[in-house]
Amino acid sequence: MSMRIGRDLYDDIVAHAREEAPDECCGMIATRDGVAVAVHRAENAAHSPLRYEINPKDQYRIELAIDDAGLDLGAIYHSHTRSDPYPSQTDINLAFHPDALYVIVGVATQETVMRAFKIVQRKVSEVTLEIYE
Repeated sequence: MSMRIGRDLYDDIVAHAREEAPDECCGMIATRDGVAVAVHRAENAAHSPLRYEINPKDQYRIELAIDDAGLDLGAIYHSHTRSDPYPSQTDINLAFHPDALYVIVGVATQETVMRAFKIVQRKVSEVTLEIYE
């Protein structure tokens, strides 16, 4: 399993992560056949540098928009502002979408790192995130 994402969408997610720091950002990525086609920013209702919680109204609105467009919820993304971009135990415990990937943007250092994971039944496996121009 993998996801392809264009440089423009990748840059939008990175910008979102940098804008929200020191709090974590969050949002959803709509895909078609494993290719990212839209990024939907959401409010982190937790307003925390240590965890994220997608605002329920945003989640409902975004999932409806993705469904209405005939797309798939390809990924849920958030940032880690103080740690490596790897799922925390909280991230694992709250991974309720087994068909979606979980994309984490690490902005703890100057160099941004984005990684994608499949989390099913609390088992984490990294998947390929292919960035194209």
